[in-house]
Amino acid sequence: MWPLERVWDEGNRTPVLLASVAIIIGIAVADWLTKPFVAFGVLYLFPIMLVAGFLPRWAIALLGVGCAVLSEQFSSLDRSTVRLAFETLALAGCGLFVAELLRNRRLTLQGQERLKALVETSPAAIVTVDEKGFIDLANNAAVELMAPRDGKLVGGPVSAFLPELHHALRWEDAPQFRATMQCRGHRGDGTSFTADVWFSTYKEGPRPKLAAIIADVTEDTVTAGTPATGLLERSTLADRELGVLRLVVQGLANKEIAASLNISESTVKNTLQQLFAKTNVRTRARLVREALEQYRDLL
Repeated sequence: MWPLERVWDEGNRTPVLLASVAIIIGIAVADWLTKPFVAFGVLYLFPIMLVAGFLPRWAIALLGVGCAVLSEQFSSLDRSTVRLAFETLALAGCGLFVAELLRNRRLTLQGQERLKALVETSPAAIVTVDEKGFIDLANNAAVELMAPRDGKLVGGPVSAFLPELHHALRWEDAPQFRATMQCRGHRGDGTSFTADVWFSTYKEGPRPKLAAIIADVTEDTVTAGTPATGLLERSTLADRELGVLRLVVQGLANKEIAASLNISESTVKNTLQQLFAKTNVRTRARLVREALEQYRDLL
């Protein structure tokens, strides 16, 4: 929270409102006593901004009108309806602007608190990663799964625990996407595990970020006898194969890919089979992993 925001804490409502009324009275008295030498009308902006965090919009607008009338009443200039209108717009507009800023800020903070509470209470391992590849949010389940040596995940590089997830980070000009993959994870104690990862990129302001849900499926993988994908020399992809692969990584379904590339859905399926053969994988999730590992520079 910004330091100045503490002024608008709900617990300060009564003191701030009383202080604002006192300031308005003080400005009006000073304006009256100094007439016609000095005008203090512009100072009404400060009490209006103070009460903007507590009053409804109509009350802020009404207060702006009242302060504009006081300013005009004690002005040494001739009475002017136009000047009164502009003063009203300036005072009320400033108050409403500050009120909207505070309202949006509170909604943002409330959303962050709800998200944090949801993440912390989730039994699934959840992490968020910033544009530099460092973990900036992790719940207890994630800490237990990846067992960092110092007991802390936040602030550490995600590449130390899930190298393939680091490859999924996107630059600012890259499209937002969502996908799943299976990869090898590493714990702080040196052991490794097979992880199913569901992740999505998003932007927080101008900064690209990534959120991921991670599950340990080592036992399932061993039971199924799924062979690990080796480090193979990558095959050359045709333009259509590369186009389909880009959209698969972005999380699009076959029908969406067909519509995006203006081709038939059967062509998409055939192209996917070609990609499976060239990357030596059998599932869409593993295809995403191979794409991020071997063809990231082309995506």
